[in-house]
Amino acid sequence: MAPKKDVKKPEPKAASPAPAAAPAPAPEKPKAPAVDLSSVKIVFSQEQRDDFKEAFLLFDRVGDSKISYDQVADVMRALGQNPTNAEVNKVLGNPSNEEMKNKRIDFEQFLPMLQTIDNSKDKGGFEDFVEGLRVFDKEGNGTVMGAELRHVLATLGERMSEEQVDALLAGQEDANGCINYEAFVKHIMSA
Repeated sequence: MAPKKDVKKPEPKAASPAPAAAPAPAPEKPKAPAVDLSSVKIVFSQEQRDDFKEAFLLFDRVGDSKISYDQVADVMRALGQNPTNAEVNKVLGNPSNEEMKNKRIDFEQFLPMLQTIDNSKDKGGFEDFVEGLRVFDKEGNGTVMGAELRHVLATLGERMSEEQVDALLAGQEDANGCINYEAFVKHIMSA
């Protein structure tokens, strides 16, 4: 008979330490205060309101004369505004992603939001326009090529027609075909 092997009993495991408590959730970022839409004075004309309502209703996918929160920025942009997503979220009261998809507003709720964005829109000043044109000043001498400015005005952003560009640049080019952009911006802003 073969000798029995000395079978060792497994040693009892030491009590494992209790799992560490989950770290406290990070405090939420403070949200920007929502805009008080009840105090917004609507200054749009009745004709503008009618046009805005017509465009608003084009975005109604359900047929209840309402749009979802996630369409508000699109409607505002279709109406000529250019709000940032942060600005739209602020006028909507900083909704959650769930609310953005599911909440709906009618035109009467939308109009004060549109007015708020219209009122706060940064129109840009002299320095903003000069800085934008300085990008095209390759020689750093305060001028831009008239041909290049014509091309930009006719092809980028809100495109202008050839006639509009000609009228805008009339008398602005020097003998070399260059335009002093600071004088050009002053001329436009004074018109």
